[in-house]
Amino acid sequence: MVDKLDAALRFQQEALNLRARRQEVLSSNIAHADTPNYKARDFDFSSSLTQAMTQGRQAQSVSMATTSARHIQGEATISNDPDMLYRVPTQSSIDGNTVEMDVERVNFTDNAVHYESGLTIIGAQIKSLLSAMQQ
Repeated sequence: MVDKLDAALRFQQEALNLRARRQEVLSSNIAHADTPNYKARDFDFSSSLTQAMTQGRQAQSVSMATTSARHIQGEATISNDPDMLYRVPTQSSIDGNTVEMDVERVNFTDNAVHYESGLTIIGAQIKSLLSAMQQ
C-alpha cells in the first residue's frame, strides 16, 4: 500500500525537490550579482528530473576513519545534486561577473510559479487519495 502511495506522489516529489534546489541556485546567483569574477550557475531542470525518475535518489554513505575504539562513529550521506552548468552571458561585464539580473529574476519567478503549481498539484493528489481511502 505504501509503495503505491509513494509511486503516485514520486514524480511531484522529485519535481518539487529539484525546483527547491534550483531556487537556491538562482537566489545564490542574485546574491552574488556584485561579486567580481562570480560565474552564474544553473542546471537543466527537465534532464535532471528525467534522471531522478529513472535512477532515483542514490545517496552514498560516507563514514569517518577513527584511530581509537572510543571515537564516535560519524556518518554522512552525499546526495546527487543535478549537474551544475555555467550560464553564458549575453553581455559580458568588466569585472568578470556573469550574473545578468534580468535573466535571473525571470528564471527565479518562473521557477517559483512552477514550484507553487507543483504544490497545488500534489495537494490535489493527496486530497484525491484521501477521499478514495475514505470510501
